[in-house]
Amino acid sequence: MTYIFNMSKRAYTVEPVMDQDSVADVRIHINGKKWHLWGRKGADRERGLAETVTPGKLPVLLGAGLGVCIEELLKYGPVAVLDNDPLIAEASGADKFREHPQVTWLSGDPVQVLEQVREWREVNGNGPLELFKIPLYQRLDREWYLAIGNTIEDEKDSASVDFWSEVAFPKFRNKKPRVLFFHRPYFLMGEITSALERLGIEFRSVDIGTGDTVREGFVEDLLHCVVEFKPDFALTVNHFGVDCEGKLTDLLLKLKLPLASWFVDNPHLILYRYADVLPDLTAIFTYDAGNLDIMSKKGFANIFYLPLATDVKRFKPGIPGRDEWQADVSFLGNSMVHAVDKYLRLSELEAGLQQRIPDLATEFGERAELSVEEFLRNSHPELLNKMEKFPTDEHKLSFEALITWEATRRYRLSCVRELLPFNPLIVGDEGWHGLLETGSWHYLASLDYYNDLPRFYPMSKVGFNCTSRQMKGAVNQRVFDVPACGGFVLTDYREQMEALFEPGSEIISYNDISEIGPLLEKWLADDAGRAKVTAAARKRIMAEHTYEHRISILVEKMRQTFG
Repeated sequence: MTYIFNMSKRAYTVEPVMDQDSVADVRIHINGKKWHLWGRKGADRERGLAETVTPGKLPVLLGAGLGVCIEELLKYGPVAVLDNDPLIAEASGADKFREHPQVTWLSGDPVQVLEQVREWREVNGNGPLELFKIPLYQRLDREWYLAIGNTIEDEKDSASVDFWSEVAFPKFRNKKPRVLFFHRPYFLMGEITSALERLGIEFRSVDIGTGDTVREGFVEDLLHCVVEFKPDFALTVNHFGVDCEGKLTDLLLKLKLPLASWFVDNPHLILYRYADVLPDLTAIFTYDAGNLDIMSKKGFANIFYLPLATDVKRFKPGIPGRDEWQADVSFLGNSMVHAVDKYLRLSELEAGLQQRIPDLATEFGERAELSVEEFLRNSHPELLNKMEKFPTDEHKLSFEALITWEATRRYRLSCVRELLPFNPLIVGDEGWHGLLETGSWHYLASLDYYNDLPRFYPMSKVGFNCTSRQMKGAVNQRVFDVPACGGFVLTDYREQMEALFEPGSEIISYNDISEIGPLLEKWLADDAGRAKVTAAARKRIMAEHTYEHRISILVEKMRQTFG
């Protein structure tokens, strides 16, 4: 199996450029552009590359090129050719050297290639290596050629290039482990790195990019960091960086590097792609204890409950806010209008099924099942059968997401309407204007989570919360953030909150939307009562619910499981 991520290697076609009866160059057609293996005088330039060889060193060529360099280097002895682009080698004719007795031609998994280079070096006297690079190949596929080339460069003058010995270091031998963090701009990234720093845990971040696939250079940086930093485990959020084919988890398995993946969104809406990826060295952490059974059914063996928390260095009392933020009651949240529209479009449902979405969403919102799939299996097996016949996994996911977000939209709207007699401040997207009648509420556009919310929450007498239907038993971020910065929160009851706060004294909740109005009247009139609940909640948060607490638990679970 190759570990080259097709997500970063671009597709291309090739054609030889002839000079009379010989190949003078290779033209590469890629993304509507024309690249050249060498350009003008390619054979001379490649021959000049070979002329720099140092006697007594073992030549390693990155990319087969025109075959000219290989032919010249063979004059000095054996040659290792590391080439993962057979189309170019075939077009140039360099592949004729593939079976030459003095040529070791290597391709495929870069970790295995490095091991084969070590073996080749030992067979040929264990002398120092000399690396020859044809520039085009690194431009064409950085993941492969740079990951290998940089490792060889780092170790070419050492006694041997033994990649496996470099990565076979013992794990969890120190009191505080070293963590390799897969980073991308997303909720919780800053909280995790800040918690690691405050706990004195050494870590290195590897950027995975912002797209659906990892960025170019990710594997190269990963391998380099494993060799240089020697982490005890890797950490990611929501399986970021993990491809559904299992290439990354297979690579981590070969590197004997455990992976912790902390899901802070519904894992069922993420892991639908990963049905066949069941790595032994992966631990799943989920913010919702109700997901443990779902993860177990997916085949994951190491599953742990790890709820959300807050960053008390950021969410703290005493930070002044703006006058326009003052309100008796406020609600900050998305209307879900655009999310529903998006997944309705992406699911491409037939008209009859589209018409059933409102009723299905309402029913799903009232049921105990955490996933739409389980809900359909129990109540609408004919629809589950129809969903299983959708053309792609993306259509299935979009259908499940559509029902989830429409259920959330309907529930959230019914809750917010209970606030209208109290002239609430609604902060969110413009979709609220199409859902709520004018005149009985005030509107603010969405605020910045990090810069605004620690100042915004204490400006309301009551911060109202109603939880997404993707988390039916878990509590969301707001029940930690609001009290942490000195605000009072009224939230919907969630079963898992009882293990986190003392109901009635540290957290106030409603079980039904009919309770919202009376509870608001009660707590708006009780300034001392609100302050007492907030103080108790903040004391509990400081003692048990910071991200330092969560990371400490995660680290210890990883040590117990893989140490």
